This record gives sequence, structure tokens and C-alpha cells, in this order.
Amino acid sequence: MRREDDERTATTARTWRTDELAGQLRALGVAPGGVLLVHCAFRRVRPVENGPSGLIAALRAALGPHGTLVMPSWSGRDDEPFDAATTPATPDLGVVAETFRRLPGVVRSSHCFACAAAGPLAGRIVAADPLPLPPHVAASPVGRVHDHDGQILLLGVGHDADTTLHLAELVAGAGVEQRLTTAARAGAYACLSEGDWEGLPRREELADLEAADVAR
Repeated sequence: MRREDDERTATTARTWRTDELAGQLRALGVAPGGVLLVHCAFRRVRPVENGPSGLIAALRAALGPHGTLVMPSWSGRDDEPFDAATTPATPDLGVVAETFRRLPGVVRSSHCFACAAAGPLAGRIVAADPLPLPPHVAASPVGRVHDHDGQILLLGVGHDADTTLHLAELVAGAGVEQRLTTAARAGAYACLSEGDWEGLPRREELADLEAADVAR
């Protein structure tokens, strides 16, 4: 049913122009000249003039020439060789992330937990450090977005796709067990409703589920 609804929306909604989207993004709070990390499900945003490339153009226009756009670009296969130039982003990240990493001028991390970036700070964001373990520690592309006071934009996705939450728990001092418990509880809540993210709990609701309940 959800796929049918998405297809119906795509065929009946008017096509958004790039300049319209750029204006809406700025009105939403995207800061010109800033660093912006974007997670996106294009099927929830379309139709857009020139497709995924048009959406990327709108994001870059909203940021302006001094802004840096960042997107997740990991392979999802940490057991296989990774080549920044040729290894596709995992399909879970969507067509916008895959389109972005292939564009001229976009640079990408050299490891399988990669991000891709374009703009003045792109090289710093995806600097060639050793493989970060766990993936989204301070010394990672996501950590460097935080270091540069970056913004996070979720287009058609929810916080279940927000990689900065992993960093947030690390900064807060949460151990591995606590981080896994949070993920399990959030996933249990999400399974109780339709959609990708609509059922995710607020932080104060996480305590309502005990780890034992999740395990069952």
C-alpha cells in the first residue's frame, strides 16, 4: 500500500523547480555557507525538476558557494574491498546519495563507512583517517560535521536514519550495551506503526520498554 501511495503521489503532484526548493530549504533554516549533512528518501520528495540531480542542485544552491554538502556514502559491505571511486553506496541510502557521490567535484572517504562531500570543507570532512571504529566516532566524517557546527537535514526519513544519534550517545558517554539497548527499543517502537519512522519513540518514551521486553 505504501508503494502504491508513493507512485500515486509521484504521478499527481506537480514537479518542484530547483529554485523553489532552494528557497524552501533556506526558509527551513539551511544556513548559507554552513555544513549540511543530508539523509534523503527521494520517493518522499519527488517529483523534482531534473530528478535526484535537481534536488542536489537545490541543496547546493541553498548552501551557496561557501557551503559544504555532505551525504552518507558507505557501502554496507565492510567484508569486501572498498574503492572510493567505484564502490556503490548501499541501496539503503537511496538514489540521491548514489547520484551525489558520482558527481564531479565530490570527494569521498577512503573506507567502507564513507561519507561524500562537496564544497570548501569537503576535504576536511572526509579526511583520509584510519577506519573509524565504531563507525561514527568523533574522528569520522559525521564527527567532523559536528566539529564544524554542521546542520542535519532529514528529507523524507526520520531519526532512524540519523547517523548523528550514534555520535550523540558516544559524546554523552553511553557504552556499547546502552547504545544497543536504545537501538533495540527504538526499533521495537517503530515496528508498531506503519511507515519508515512514524512510530519511533521520543526519548522520554524509551524507558517504557525494558530490554527484556525487547528480547521477547
